[in-house]
Amino acid sequence: MAAAPRVTSVNVGAVREVLWRGRRVTTGIWKSPVAGRVAIRGVNLDGDDQADRSVHGGPDKAVYAYALEDYDFWHERAGVDVQAGLFGENLTVEGLDLASALAGERWSVGTTLLEVAQPRMPCYKLGIRMGDPGFPRRFLDAARPGAYLRIVRDGDVGAGDPVLVTSRPTHGVTMRAMWEARFDPRRRRGA
Repeated sequence: MAAAPRVTSVNVGAVREVLWRGRRVTTGIWKSPVAGRVAIRGVNLDGDDQADRSVHGGPDKAVYAYALEDYDFWHERAGVDVQAGLFGENLTVEGLDLASALAGERWSVGTTLLEVAQPRMPCYKLGIRMGDPGFPRRFLDAARPGAYLRIVRDGDVGAGDPVLVTSRPTHGVTMRAMWEARFDPRRRRGA
């Protein structure tokens, strides 16, 4: 029986400098679980930040969600030692097929209202976080992108909060369809 959709972990992290190919870069991809309730407002969670909001964060990428079921894939099929926040997500969730989430679908979580915006397109910083410069390609190939969310109504969230899908558009544009339109290798070959 599938788990009822819920938040299993709320993860935040500050911007840090790391060494990459002989130069220092800033990143906010390191996220760790926090206890208690966390405010979500504006374009962020309290205690969280992104290093470059021209490509991460902002209104259309304010909150990143990743599913435990997708982490199970990485652990069981790819041998990745997984933990909440590993891929830089703010909300680790359970019981949601994020690849099937529709663009524009709304979730009530805690006292906040969030809207599914787009799938994650990984950059080289995911490779830095994983200690594997080829990991962003592996992430793309796995087609398990998670979902970026907009903040429709400020509020707070905590681990254990149910995720209630309050509305779903009828257009059928899923995170998977958006990912495939941009990254599916069959489309690049013209198949």
